[in-house]
Amino acid sequence: MNKSLLKLLTDFGPLVIFFYYYYDNGKDLKVAIPPFIVATIIALAIVWFLEKKIPKVPLVSGILIVFFGGLTIYFDNPVFIYIKPTIINILFAFALIFGRHFTNEPVLKKLMSGSISLTDEGWELLNKRWIYFFFGLAILNEVVWRTQSEEFWVNFKVWGLLPITFIFTALQISLINKYKTNE
Repeated sequence: MNKSLLKLLTDFGPLVIFFYYYYDNGKDLKVAIPPFIVATIIALAIVWFLEKKIPKVPLVSGILIVFFGGLTIYFDNPVFIYIKPTIINILFAFALIFGRHFTNEPVLKKLMSGSISLTDEGWELLNKRWIYFFFGLAILNEVVWRTQSEEFWVNFKVWGLLPITFIFTALQISLINKYKTNE
């Protein structure tokens, strides 16, 4: 199987399974979460089997899906799954803030220096923007799940947060171009 197709399947397969069970069973999170957890574990296992490692972001996300999905099922309370994106985004923001103390440079530089080369000022600015962005997503998730219907939140989580992230990422191109080095 093509590696990029497999990556697409392991990245989005669990989400497709979640949507299938959610909408096929009367928009019921209790029915959709168990197959979502199983599909997430299978996707992580496939990545491990093929690459002998699991990238940090999918691993953390998978652990939180299992943890918060399990809490949602055990306590029969959807609040746990609603707050998962909030917690993930706060964790990412804190990782960018406090990771600097362990690496002595912006964490994004450590993660992305193989694909782009920026001045130190550029890395600092990009890192700060992503910190603010992650905190903004956390706040936005809290506002949406607390003020909208469950169905709206489910759709917003995929069809809202994903495009917002793509747009934000695209908006960073001018900063990247401005602070790019010629290495």
